Amino acid sequence: MTRFAPSPNVAELRESATIAVSTRARQLRAAGHAVIDLGAGEPDFPTPAFVIDAAHRALDAGATRYTEVAGIAALREVIAARASAVHGRTVGAEQVVVSSGTKQALFNACFALFSTGDEVLVPTPAWTSYYEMIALARATPVVVRGARERQLKVTADDLRRAATARTRGVMLNSPCNPTGAVYSAGELEAIVALAAERDWWVVSDEIYRAISYDGEAPSLLSVAPDLERLVVVDGVAKSLAMPGWRIGWSVATPALSRTMTALQSHTTSNSATLSQHAVLAALSDTGAVEAATRAMVNEYRCRRDAALALLRDARMDVLDPHGAFYLFVRIGESTRDDPEPGTTFARRLLDDASVAVVPGAAFHAPEWIRIAYANRMEQVLEGVRRIIAARIS
Repeated sequence: MTRFAPSPNVAELRESATIAVSTRARQLRAAGHAVIDLGAGEPDFPTPAFVIDAAHRALDAGATRYTEVAGIAALREVIAARASAVHGRTVGAEQVVVSSGTKQALFNACFALFSTGDEVLVPTPAWTSYYEMIALARATPVVVRGARERQLKVTADDLRRAATARTRGVMLNSPCNPTGAVYSAGELEAIVALAAERDWWVVSDEIYRAISYDGEAPSLLSVAPDLERLVVVDGVAKSLAMPGWRIGWSVATPALSRTMTALQSHTTSNSATLSQHAVLAALSDTGAVEAATRAMVNEYRCRRDAALALLRDARMDVLDPHGAFYLFVRIGESTRDDPEPGTTFARRLLDDASVAVVPGAAFHAPEWIRIAYANRMEQVLEGVRRIIAARIS
């Protein structure tokens, strides 16, 4: 048998650590273990009934054929109208590309913008796939760390110090996975101004923007004077509990959007037709969308507050999240004997206490773990109690 050797394109590619944790938790449950999964980065709520109903109607109407690669016109128009309302300036439907989830939209942007020799600044800790997407584009992800007193957020000065002559862009995420930190409008304005000064691209992942506990988190669209050298990515996986429907989108200049559409035409083509029609119906009913999202956010807030109270009573080092549905907890200091204490702890926690969390090493933060409170309240609290017990044992 011929020995498989991967192409240089993917030789250094690593499996998504967040997906790996969820897969392991499912395997253990299938084997009869009562695992509490606090690793999954997806809502535990069902997709709203009005979206399901819209999907049935679309299916009955025959929404089973190919669409335009960039998405059905009506959906792009609705997304453009929403972007225009936030931006305060007109965004056209030709600036929107609908993709198979925000992950594809982010990959489209990285592959279209960056290449060999380029460096892309990544405020860290950050979602594991950013680093891999940049590397797949043959560019180099550059870790930029923020201070603990700023909830690990970076400043424009942090980015300036990390930049070199090869810097071509910045990957932003607010609210942030894994920390739950939210960048203020002023912080975003400073980063956009620096990027404009240096002629950098800014790719902003705003998939968690609607899950914010102090009002809707600021969008890059609301602070940027224009969309030159900006890509804003969003979707419905988190805000409408639709992860499996695989619909995300990007908003950019018409020229870049055409390029990303051409790229997508040779990878996946259009995203699932049925899903597009379901999302069109969802986004067209503003009142129903707001009510569904508000109900989820209120429940997330209750879980967050209850879990935070337990962790703080136990004097554990945990960030104060203002968005998303994650708690980021520092486990210990890296040492020569244990360079990844978060990974060591997460492995022991799963084996001995049947609780799944994501090691911080997945986010380039090896001293930390990520707890997802996208689970029933009783599961979240029991999982956190076990985490505390394992930490002090």
